[in-house]
Amino acid sequence: MTAAERAARADRADELCATAYAGAGGPLVGVALVAVGGFGRREQAPYSDLDLVLVHDDAVAPGAVAERVWYPLWDAGVRMDHSVRSLSEMVAAAQEDVRVALGLLDVRHLAGDPSLTLRLRTTMLADWRQRARTRMPALRELVRSRHDRLGELAHLSVPDLKEAEGGLRDTVVLKALVATWLVDVPHVALERSRLALLDVRDHLHEVAGRPTDRVGPEAWEDLSARLGLDDADAAQRHVRELGRRITHLSRLTWRRVDAVLDKPASRPGTRGPGLVPVAAGVATASGEVVLDAGARPDHDPVLLLRAAAEAAERDLVLAPATAARLARESAPLPEPWPEEARQLLVRLLAAGPGLLHVWETLEETGALASVLPEWERIRLQPHASEIHRFTIDRHVVETCLEASALIRSVRRPDVLMIAALLHDIGKGGLTEHSVAGEPIARSVATRMGYDAEAVDLVALLVRWHLLLAETATTRDPEDPATLQHITSRLGSAEAVSLLMALTEADARATSPQAWSKWRSSLVLRVGAAARDSFESSPAAASVVSTPPPEVKIPRAVRKGAVSIEVDETDRGSRVTVIAKDRVGLLADGAAMLALQRSSVRAARTWLQGEHAVAVWEVDEEVLDPRVLRQRFTAIVEGRLDARTRLSRITAEGLAPRVSVRSDAAHGATVLEVRATDRPGVLYLVLVALADLDVTVRSAHVATLGPQAVDVFYVQEAHAGVLSDDRSAQVAHAVRAVLGG
Repeated sequence: MTAAERAARADRADELCATAYAGAGGPLVGVALVAVGGFGRREQAPYSDLDLVLVHDDAVAPGAVAERVWYPLWDAGVRMDHSVRSLSEMVAAAQEDVRVALGLLDVRHLAGDPSLTLRLRTTMLADWRQRARTRMPALRELVRSRHDRLGELAHLSVPDLKEAEGGLRDTVVLKALVATWLVDVPHVALERSRLALLDVRDHLHEVAGRPTDRVGPEAWEDLSARLGLDDADAAQRHVRELGRRITHLSRLTWRRVDAVLDKPASRPGTRGPGLVPVAAGVATASGEVVLDAGARPDHDPVLLLRAAAEAAERDLVLAPATAARLARESAPLPEPWPEEARQLLVRLLAAGPGLLHVWETLEETGALASVLPEWERIRLQPHASEIHRFTIDRHVVETCLEASALIRSVRRPDVLMIAALLHDIGKGGLTEHSVAGEPIARSVATRMGYDAEAVDLVALLVRWHLLLAETATTRDPEDPATLQHITSRLGSAEAVSLLMALTEADARATSPQAWSKWRSSLVLRVGAAARDSFESSPAAASVVSTPPPEVKIPRAVRKGAVSIEVDETDRGSRVTVIAKDRVGLLADGAAMLALQRSSVRAARTWLQGEHAVAVWEVDEEVLDPRVLRQRFTAIVEGRLDARTRLSRITAEGLAPRVSVRSDAAHGATVLEVRATDRPGVLYLVLVALADLDVTVRSAHVATLGPQAVDVFYVQEAHAGVLSDDRSAQVAHAVRAVLGG
């Protein structure tokens, strides 16, 4: 009943102030006693100060009232913050200091001239709205600096209920943002969380017997009893939940404010932006990702992941109403998941900074449970070690953010991102968390449809994700037994490379101390030694383990024509191009599909005698071979300038990584390219090779989440491996054309 108690406290304080004003002979015209701040909102806690201002018209002197009105309140033992200001002084102070303006938005009449209070309130609101666009940057910086200084309520070991991110101060700011009329806030969710957090603070004051907003470790047990919760852990979880929800609403609202400020003020009669399609069933509107008009969540089980991935990669808001609708209406994902679902999840996890706010939306709307029900195991759970900055669930998200910057260092970025997501999934139980997490990770990866090799890798990484960090800091790196300790558990160079990336991401997400210069050097040293100890096994070698199929060369192709055929597949189309081999032929085929805006998921090319065969797997279900043939012919004849068009697509995100392995194949040099998957990547690489008169003996293209992993077996035009100088020249040219 703390809400009723707050109302009763406010009523008693109001009566005390009115009596003091009357006893001081306060006039009924031209002077008023007003409440501001928390008192103005009638939300003071048992030991809170009363924020009071005696305001007067510029032409009226308050006289002795300004001195006499405070004495009865002091005598009654009231703690207060008081001042005397003219109306113009109040307006000027609010215009100069955004903090003053925030407090005056909650002006409430206590005694004296009610019309003066009304004028003050309407003047403050009107000025706040009129100056909103120019004041928002200052308010945003004020909020950001407070958050940076005090941390996030949901993760602090000694949380500040008022000033921390997600605390009561943020609820005041959110209501002030609504008062600008620039944006709106989900009122019910905000008010419910605000009132619940006020209840916690009221109980905290009673427990402490003094004014305080910080919850020390000793207070949780008493708070749990007062809140009707089972124990101290439940009380902490309750407060973290409230802080998490308010933080989510705050970040969502500020992103909407930014979207408004990025656009010029609208003129009367202008129409708002419409839907802009960005993927199947997904569109953007007003800087948020929403569903398009024809979306059918009940018929598209991967629509939720598609919308989330698009929002995270574009660093846009995933509209909470959209996420909530998808949580309610989406068809369940089949088990095992289809390939598209796996790709979308990896794209979401590897999106970088855009992941955090999208993940929060998925959590707050309940949509995450349909994708990863195991998340509830770690949600809002604190870490046992104080070195951790965040709760377990947030630490996992931060690990994914860090891992997204390391995907160029591994050949299986999808495995890295899934392992980052699941590395702490075993926490919260009695068993050591890496041991407990291994079978959970194996089950989740299997449900997601990964093959046995990938499932084994994910499980291995989760089981041994602490191995490098612990070994590097507790064993002698020069001792052969140290190397054996690592290699006997990991079993391959690929596993070591993945674990090195996961270890770095995990440590960086923990705290700066966990990845200090000293610790990082030790981990990377033992990791590199373990990786190098395995026999050299180029990543490209496994790609060509199966020989290409023998295809029938059409008669027309034998006479010099080009064959382009399209077959429907379970996930789109398969485009087969057969033609007499020449330098640049594959680049022309890649350009044909890139200009068609076809999304190439995988490709394989090989030579069959004097002819080249290229098989492209694309997402599009309807492709007309006649249109493709016309486009291909236009490119070959120079009527369509593919180079100019596709070179305009700028590189974003991580720099490409180009590796040359001269000893990975007989009679050819292996070129491995890892780059952000985007239209035209394959074409740009192939045209760079053609410009250098380098022929492609075979190519193997794969898309793993946001990363294209393309392997090319190249030769000089007249056959033979590339020399060291030529290899360096080729690598440089490919990096340059991809924007590296």
